[in-house]
Amino acid sequence: MAQTNGETVPVAQEKINTDIVTLTRFLTEEQSKHREATGDFTLLCHALQFSFKSIAYYIRRASLINLSGLAGSSNSTGDDQKKLDVIGNDIFVAAMRSSGKCRLLVSEEEEECLVFDENPKARYAVVCDPIDGSSNLDAGVSVGTIFGIFRLADNAQGKQEELLLPGSELVASGFTMYGASAQLVITMKGSTVNGFTMDNALGEFILTHPNMKLPKSRAIYSVNEGNSLYWEEPVKKYFDSLKYPAEKGGKPYSARYIGSMVADAYRTLLYGGIFAYPADRKSTKGKLRILYECAPMAMVFENAGGQAVNSRMERMLTVVPEHIHDRSGIFMGSYDEVQKVIDIHKKYQE
Repeated sequence: MAQTNGETVPVAQEKINTDIVTLTRFLTEEQSKHREATGDFTLLCHALQFSFKSIAYYIRRASLINLSGLAGSSNSTGDDQKKLDVIGNDIFVAAMRSSGKCRLLVSEEEEECLVFDENPKARYAVVCDPIDGSSNLDAGVSVGTIFGIFRLADNAQGKQEELLLPGSELVASGFTMYGASAQLVITMKGSTVNGFTMDNALGEFILTHPNMKLPKSRAIYSVNEGNSLYWEEPVKKYFDSLKYPAEKGGKPYSARYIGSMVADAYRTLLYGGIFAYPADRKSTKGKLRILYECAPMAMVFENAGGQAVNSRMERMLTVVPEHIHDRSGIFMGSYDEVQKVIDIHKKYQE
């Protein structure tokens, strides 16, 4: 109670939720649903969780301790490496190696697949882009981590060729966005999509967005229109149809483009619409990496009720990379919005 002009009035009380679902609890409960589970996958996810928390910590302090500049080298795909790229990669490598459950690790920052021979019986492989969108760090724009987990065959030899798999073979995937707070989105094969928010006071990811579902359609598109000069005709036709609707009184779509894939994907997942990074005449295969960007995102979007296809209108999860850093174009988002892209491409093929 508080005194106001001599009167006693009740003070608004914050309703405290004591039944909190943390990521640790969520993973333990999921494991209990599978009688055959050994706990290896759960332990691997705990190691991943530590990586996300560590990267979130360094990103919050990046400007204060001078981590946002260039490190003086470039990564496997030719991008200039930021100091945080290198730190994020080192965190991932150390966490996966020490988990004892990871046999192979593919990272955007590493030319070759890392093989952990000290874990010869480990049956999981992890693919990741440790800090996607790091060129935006200096401007304070959200960046993120994208990850996927494969289960290797029982007779696997621990070679990188064993990871040239379609996304349909992923057992789990997701991403973490480091913005005002760290947001983790994770899904498992044939399961729902769940979103967690980092509570810095508790040091835990808390379930805040259970069973995430994409709206069937939404009049929002996200694409770098600076590349439109190089787009193929069907792609131009599609985006023109959004901006200049043919039907009388039709409203144009809203454009939302951040330039950080994780941030654009997260917004699209929450509000619906479409995110696109198509292949074009300048980048004929596309710009995004199949194994650790396109496939994990496609799994998230499909499990949330959306679609994801490449620039040839093939289901993204069926695309097999030719090498670990192979690239592709992508269209992903609400089911009906992606279907419009597919339909326009079909007309051009006819």
